[in-house]
This record gives sequence, C-alpha cells and structure tokens, in this order.
Amino acid sequence: MFTGIDEVDWASLRHAYGSAQDVPRWLRGLASADAAERQTALDGMYGTVHHEGNVYDSTLACVPFLFSLAAREAVPDRGGIVELLVSIGAESGDARAREAVRADGEVFVPLLGDPDPGVRRAAAGAVVRFVDDPARVLGLLRQRIPVERDGRALLALTEAVGLFARRYPARAAAVDLLAAQSAPPHDPGLRLAALGQLALGAPGRLPADLVPTAVRLLRERSARRARVPDRSANDTLVGRLRRLRPSDEEGARLLRTLHTALGDRTGDRITLLTGQLTSPDPVDRGNAVWMAAVLFRGWRARFTGPVALVGSQLGTDEEWLRDAAVSVLSELHGLAAPAADDLHALVASRPDLWTHRWERGAPSVGGALKALARSGDPRAVPVLAQVLAGPVVPGGLGDEIAHLGPAAAPLAPALRHRLGRIPLDSPDAGARAAPLLAALRAIGDVEAAPEVLRLLTGAPDGLGGRDEVVGQAVGTLDALGAATRAAPVLRALLHTRHAAAAAGALWSADGDAPAVLPVLVRELTQGEPGVRRLAARQLARMGPAARAALPELRRAAVSGQAGQRTLAACALWHVGGDPEPVLPVLRAAWSESPGARGPIARCLVAMGPAGAPLRDLVRAELAAPRRHTARAGGHGGRAIADDEALLRTCEEVVSAAPERW
Repeated sequence: MFTGIDEVDWASLRHAYGSAQDVPRWLRGLASADAAERQTALDGMYGTVHHEGNVYDSTLACVPFLFSLAAREAVPDRGGIVELLVSIGAESGDARAREAVRADGEVFVPLLGDPDPGVRRAAAGAVVRFVDDPARVLGLLRQRIPVERDGRALLALTEAVGLFARRYPARAAAVDLLAAQSAPPHDPGLRLAALGQLALGAPGRLPADLVPTAVRLLRERSARRARVPDRSANDTLVGRLRRLRPSDEEGARLLRTLHTALGDRTGDRITLLTGQLTSPDPVDRGNAVWMAAVLFRGWRARFTGPVALVGSQLGTDEEWLRDAAVSVLSELHGLAAPAADDLHALVASRPDLWTHRWERGAPSVGGALKALARSGDPRAVPVLAQVLAGPVVPGGLGDEIAHLGPAAAPLAPALRHRLGRIPLDSPDAGARAAPLLAALRAIGDVEAAPEVLRLLTGAPDGLGGRDEVVGQAVGTLDALGAATRAAPVLRALLHTRHAAAAAGALWSADGDAPAVLPVLVRELTQGEPGVRRLAARQLARMGPAARAALPELRRAAVSGQAGQRTLAACALWHVGGDPEPVLPVLRAAWSESPGARGPIARCLVAMGPAGAPLRDLVRAELAAPRRHTARAGGHGGRAIADDEALLRTCEEVVSAAPERW
C-alpha cells in the first residue's frame, strides 16, 4: 500500500499549514486497525492536504497512495477514502487533481461490488465522474441496481444515475431508469430519490402531482422507519447516542435535493414544506424546519403559512425541535409575526429560557425572547423589563430592545440607569455601553443625554475603552438631537479618529459649516475606508452647504470599493443636485455589489424624478425571486431583514414615481 512513500520528498511539498512532512503519518493512519486513529487520520487529511477543498502539491502526491488504500479490502472504512478521492478529483475544481484521479478511475469499477456497503455507496458517483466510457458506466449502474441490498447504497446508485443523466443528457436510457425507479413497487425512499434526480435533470418526466406525491412518499418512508429499528449501530455509547439522536440525514438529503431542483418555484416549495411541517413524525418536521430556513434566507414569497407552522413546533415536547424552530424564527425579524403568539406563549411559560448562558462567557438573550423582540411584538417589553432589572444585563439585550423602536419607551428609565452605572474605567465599558446606546437611539430618549455625556467626558484617556465608547456616544447625542450640550467636547474631537462623527454632530448642533467642512473633506480623502464612508454620509447631510467638497466627492465616486463609491455618489446628489455624475456610479455599483443596493435605493427615493433612469433596476429587483443578500453571499441574523428593507424602499421608489418617468 505504501510502496515508495518514503521516496517522496514530503518536506519539500506543501499543504494548508506549511511543510507536508507529516502527511505520511496521516496516510499510514488511514490503514490503522484502531478506528479512532483512522478517523483522526481522515480528519488530518481533510484539515491539511485538502483543507477547505483546496488542492496542493502534497494533495496530488497523496492520490496514488489513497487509491492503493481504497483497493485493499483489508483496510477498514475505505468508504471515507473513496469519498476523499472524489472530493479531490471532482469537488475541488482543480484540473490537475481531476486528471490525477481520472487516470486511475478504473479502480472504482470493482468497488461497485465491494463487500463494504460504505465503499459501494462512495464508488457509485465516482464511477460516473471518473470512468470515461458512458455506455459502459450506465451498464455498470444498471447491473448493480437489481442486486444491491443496502438501502443507502441503492440511493447512492440512484443519485449516480441522476448525475449521469445530467452529464450525458442525450442518453435517454438513464432518464427512463430514473422514471422507473420513481414508480411502484419501489421503496418510498428510493422513489423520492428518483423524483429528486428527475427534477434536477429531466423535469419534463416528473408527474403532474409531484408535490402531493412527494409528501405521501415522505410519510410512507417515515412510517417504515418508525417501525423498523436501526440495527446498524452497535451497542456502544456512540451507537446508543446515534439511535437517540433526532436526525435523519438521509431524509434531509432527499428533500433537499427536491427543494434544490424546484428552485424558484416557491409555491411548490411552500406546499412541500407544509406537508413536511405537518407530518406526524417529529424528525420529518425537524428536517422541514431547517429546509424552511434555507427557503426563507434565499427566496422572496408570502411565507405566512410556513412561518406559522414553524412557530407551531415551539409547543413540542421535543427540545431539539423547539430549539431548531427558535433558531430559524430569530432570523426572520418582522417576518416572524405569524409565529408571535407561539413565541409569546413559550416566553411566558418558560422564564428559564429568557437568558442563555454558554459554557464560557456572559449570559445572552434567550432565542425565543430574541425572536419575539425582533418581530417587533410589544409583548416582549414587560419580559425585557424583568431581564433588565436583573443583576446582570445579558449580552445583546440593548440590541434586541432596539428592534422594538418607540414601543420600548417604557424601558428607557431602566436603560438610562444601567448606562449610568457603567464604570468608566472598565476595560469593557464600550462593549457594555454600545447595545444600551443603540436601544436609547431607537427609542429616541432625549432624557438620556446626561448619561451619554458622562460616557463622552468622564472616562480617563487611555482607560476603560474610552476610544471605543466615544464614537457610540457621539452618534447617540447626534441622533437624539442633544449634540448642542456637548459642543466643546465635540470640537476637541475634530482632530481624533472620531473626527467625522464629531463633525456631523457639530453640524447638527450649530450648523457651523466652516468649522466642520474641512474636517469632513480631510476624512473623506485620508481616512480609513469606514471613516471615508461616514464622512460621505455626513457631507450628504449637509447638502448644498458642503458645495466646497464637490471636487473631492466626484473623485471619491469613481475610486475605491463599491460601497464607498455609492455613498460618495449619493452625497454628490445631496450636495450638488446634479444627477449626471451620480447615475452611472449607482448603476455600476448596483450590479457589482448587491450589498450596496439598500443605500442606492434610499438615494433614489431622495432623487425623485432625477432618478428615473434607474427605475429599471428597481423594478427588476422587485420582480426577482431571490433575495439580494443571498446573491451577495449574505447570511446571519440581518440578511433577511436587510432584504425586506430593500424591498420596502424599492416599493417606495416605484409608488412615488409619476407614470411619465
């Protein structure tokens, strides 16, 4: 297996973390008699020579030895080795790696009949990818399907046929085989797999009642799974944990394939999700919750029904399912409103869930309370008041309060009290103050000005995170219309890293353009990227009073990153009122950087008729089925909310536009 391994100059080869001299140890570990050592070795291979799917010269040097291991029946767990070879040759996208694996593709052929079902599962797709004779490959799959007795290997064969059909669309026999597998008397799981592959490669061969059929097959499969105990796991601690684990990755993959194939057909996907979320099997519902998250994050549609059904999972006795539903709902912000009653019921009945303490670190706001607050439901306010009155303010509490806006006004006294108690010489003063300041800004609590001024003026220089908290305090005073009280301090900040924020606040306070304009021009041209963006926003606020900055704004609008160019172009409009240099910049940034679309749309609202030449972008955005945050690779708690905000702004642009535009 390892003939010649010591003749390779591994030390001169590289992997993700430098010299590949440790690779022979990982290769030999793959053949160990000890299961833990084999797993450690496989993890090492993925973590070094194939780190995050990358290919290095050491990766290519490993390929012959991996093939030798895969072909040796005495080596346990060879399915993982075959999967590694497939990943190196097919999923990395590296042409050298693809050819290296293809050169030994014949090794995969006998593995289709290997005694180890894990090897057979991995070999099915490998044969399609790396054996060049299409007629022979299809014949091999045809021969194997009738004699395969392992259910998971049979599903892998079906997926391999689907892959073949997509690679060789002219060979209708593969589609005929899938169509046959999608019909009785085949197993429900196999029929679901075949339907998914047909949807991906030959949608014209799908039954007209695809979604009802898929839901029925899913429930039939679940009923069979519930009746037949899993005997694959041995009587070890790991085996018992696997049997208890509420997961069904195979079922999740089957439905994920179908959802992927349906793509922009959100109506069908919602109907399919409805069937999944109303299944009597909690595992099916759990898979559906996570599939719903994918749909919510990536697509635009009326999700009232699915959101309400996700909310209905909050009353389950299955803790893992409840936690999954909470996690998904917390990303939805206002779209979680159909589940608000269920969220409130959970919050009201489970005070122990109001906060969550991780193994390390301070407590944070519990998921259900977070989701309720983010939805804008005022029923979160009394609960947040109780949490705020506790001995420790959970991390992020102020940020969640901010989602409630003016509805959170009853919390203002407690927020001010907490803000006033922050030790100014504490190293985490800035981190503790930031969410409270965000909440007070959202509420618009002018009475908080003394506490904010204390943060701005009271911390000793160089201590207690003063530098971090200053920017937050300046922005809050500005937002609250209380900057006048801090004018002397703000003037002293005009030569610090907070100059742009201080200049904007001073402009709000006394409108002294000669004092702030040179500062903002300096920050626009010399500051760090974030400072330049802030300076552009402040100049836009000044409007025509900032006309002396027009030359610098014109230069900024055609240089730098798309986000910076966008803000500079918007400032150009607010300051100069001339659409000619602005519109080309905004059009280019709209296509180049989806993340810039929110500011662009807001600028178009301000431009009114002058922005008419870009209305085609707005209308196309409103008609697009995909979220702009999904297209930009956005993710996390703000992605859906940011996309919904963009849609609202685009609607405002269109609704304000005269038909003659």
